[in-house]
Amino acid sequence: MNKISFEIHYKAYNRTTQRSSFLLIGRKTEQVAFEWWKQIRKEMSFHTELDKVIVNGDQDVTDIVKELES
Repeated sequence: MNKISFEIHYKAYNRTTQRSSFLLIGRKTEQVAFEWWKQIRKEMSFHTELDKVIVNGDQDVTDIVKELES
């Protein structure tokens, strides 16, 4: 199984970064990142704005996640 590490940078009341790892289990990397981003937004009690999404420390998938969001 593929375990991928993610880093999501976003603005809430200040700039914040969250890191985690997930198993892909037949899903695309960008879809897993988007699902995690949706979960983060849901847990926040105020407006959040996505800055960037980094996969495995070096792959920027921010634009793809933002497209999925819109």
